[in-house]
Parts: sequence; C-alpha cells; structure tokens
Amino acid sequence: MEKVLEVMGQVCPFPLIEAKKAIEEIQPGDDLVIRFDCTQATESIPRWAAEAGHTVTNFEQLDEAAWTITVRKK
Repeated sequence: MEKVLEVMGQVCPFPLIEAKKAIEEIQPGDDLVIRFDCTQATESIPRWAAEAGHTVTNFEQLDEAAWTITVRKK
C-alpha cells in the first residue's frame, strides 16, 4: 500500500515531523511517498529513514525546488 504525504510549501522541520507522524499510520512494508519543497528535507528525511531502519526506495527531484522521496516502512 502507498500513502502520499503532500508537504509542499511547508518549511523545515515540518516535512520531517509530518513524515514521522505519517509513517506511524501505515503498515510495515508499505510505502510513504513524501512530496516537499524544503531543501533541508533532502538531507533530513533520508537520514531519519536510515536511522529509523526504513528504506528509501525512490528519491527524485521534480523541478528546481521540489522533490519526492519514497520511504518503505521497516
């Protein structure tokens, strides 16, 4: 299953805070797709995922200042 978290326009650290909340709502093995435009989150979200034991399965830049990261819950 896949849950999409839209946090475009939110300043850091809110995309990360919202991602931490959202991952609690999905089952292990499910994907959380995070769409954001906060530059700091390009580092903070993958770091949090790795530290928490989750897997980043996709990380792409959508345009000049927008990204999508898919995190698979451990």
